[in-house]
Amino acid sequence: MEKKVRFVVKGLFTVNEFSDFSRTTRDTLIYYDKIGLLTPMSRGNNNYRYYSGGQLAVINLIRTLQELGMSLEEIKGLKDDMTPALVIEVLEQQKAKIDRKIAGWERAQKLLFTLIKIIDSAMLADESKITIEFMPEEAIILGDANDYSHGRNDYDALLSFYHDMHDKNPDLNLNYPVWGVFSKSRVGNGDWVWPDRYYFYNPEGRDKKPAALYAIGYIRGGYGQSDKLYRRIIDYIDRNGFEICGDAYEEYPLNEVCITDDKDYLMRVMITVREKKSGMSTRF
Repeated sequence: MEKKVRFVVKGLFTVNEFSDFSRTTRDTLIYYDKIGLLTPMSRGNNNYRYYSGGQLAVINLIRTLQELGMSLEEIKGLKDDMTPALVIEVLEQQKAKIDRKIAGWERAQKLLFTLIKIIDSAMLADESKITIEFMPEEAIILGDANDYSHGRNDYDALLSFYHDMHDKNPDLNLNYPVWGVFSKSRVGNGDWVWPDRYYFYNPEGRDKKPAALYAIGYIRGGYGQSDKLYRRIIDYIDRNGFEICGDAYEEYPLNEVCITDDKDYLMRVMITVREKKSGMSTRF
């Protein structure tokens, strides 16, 4: 069998070697040469293309700029008019683009983490039981007190919540599920239809859902069908030596994000409690 002879130019890479090290293809390199974007450092007597180690930095930059959305025509224009100042300007623009993408991915990551945590927390919920559990402090973003004057309802208040949040911080991610807070007095008076305030979990929230004991219960149904659950929880609190000492937090951990039937959502109500002092009652 005839042995193939490999022609080598000392200190340079063949087109195949260069394509391997630069993680591109031989055809791509030939095309770049054809359009004048990346010309081989040398051609051997065999007319083979040879590239220098320094050109690896050039091809890496070309591929990176392409991945960031620059066209080959734009990259060729940069190459033809190249100066240090121009290259810095282009690189700063692309760095800013990367920074924006990273910020967007980080926001998405935090949202997905929060949604996974919320859904997972309710997967094994026992709807038949009321429990008293200690829950750690959690970061939330809490809206202002809802205004129900002049015929306004909870939908009006929710719309105002979103507007207020956006006006205070236009960059705030408002894609988190929004829940309701009811004051101690409202819960004690059996008034748990429209929340006092809205909130949502957010790792960067400056407000806090306090670390405390909570009486926790679950019920299936659509939005607003909470009366039966509140009465069950309050009865449980009173019969088991506890008293309401703070706000109630009403959430729908299983809602339209993961449930198709809007009559089968899972509501969770958490009422802040403490052990009842002797002779006292939770009834208001």
